Amino acid sequence: MSTRPVTVVVAAALEALIGLAVAVGGLYSLVTAATGQAASVTSAIPLAVLGLGSGAVLVFVARGLWRLRDWARTPVVVTQLFLAVVAYYMFTSDQHAIGGVLLAVALCAAGAVLAPPTTAALFPPPERK
Repeated sequence: MSTRPVTVVVAAALEALIGLAVAVGGLYSLVTAATGQAASVTSAIPLAVLGLGSGAVLVFVARGLWRLRDWARTPVVVTQLFLAVVAYYMFTSDQHAIGGVLLAVALCAAGAVLAPPTTAALFPPPERK
């Protein structure tokens, strides 16, 4: 049986899901540039690189959290702050369903990564290290 709390599992899974979604967006941008469907290829290629790179970093952070690395907590919280900002702009542009889903994911992931069981697992007392 693992000593990994359920809050760590939830936070790592949501962070990995966000990373995969960002990578899919980057892949979509790359495909539209390659097939000539992009409005501007000169902006689609850097967007694809940014999306794929960011997605890879977010999945790496999720893996770090899964492995109970204490450094992974801050990037997860920052990711959720950015996601909450995106959700806000979805709400202001009358895309309430998307904004609601993004905000729910951000709140669940932030709550899970800041929960006491996660804190105890990531920052054990010195005698337990």
